[in-house]
Amino acid sequence: MKRLLLLVGMLAMPSFAAVSANVAFTSDYVWRGMTQSDGPAIQGGFDFEAEGGFYAGIWGSNVNFNDGAGSELDYYAGYGFSMGDVGVDIGYIAFDYPENQTGLDFEEIYVGLSMGDLGFTYASGVDGAPDYTEVSYGIGAVGVSYGQYDDYGDNFSISYGFTCGTYDCGIGYYDFSDDGYGGDEDALVFSVSASL
Repeated sequence: MKRLLLLVGMLAMPSFAAVSANVAFTSDYVWRGMTQSDGPAIQGGFDFEAEGGFYAGIWGSNVNFNDGAGSELDYYAGYGFSMGDVGVDIGYIAFDYPENQTGLDFEEIYVGLSMGDLGFTYASGVDGAPDYTEVSYGIGAVGVSYGQYDDYGDNFSISYGFTCGTYDCGIGYYDFSDDGYGGDEDALVFSVSASL
């Protein structure tokens, strides 16, 4: 049903709205400090954005959890606006793993705040899913972040973005400290992406 509502909304798009697409290759799909693909990943999605601040989209990637899940599809919608110098982003996201039958799917309601180069995000897990809190800061092309994921652990990342001809490239270091998840992780990841 979520997919149908998103598709209908995009097909009935007013003239002041836009749809864009993105595709990326990454040497490892790292999310909140934890590998999701255990190796290279191909990713892509579509985004709908209205002039008033409403947005919605779908995004996918291959994953490898060694439990039957081979792909991830995320469906999201939200609203972004400003309150003086503070940017506000409120939304909902569903994480779906189509091939997995062990209940990996979950949903979050999130709030993001930004002021200049400083960002703060809080994601509240729905129906008992864990909550996540992250603080980030950008210094030109360099970004740093620190996050706490309830029942899983803490993560730290530092990344650098640059152009590769007509593509957007990035390199980042990710470190995850275990808090019951099952093991510490760290990775140096390279990515290249394009938007249409």
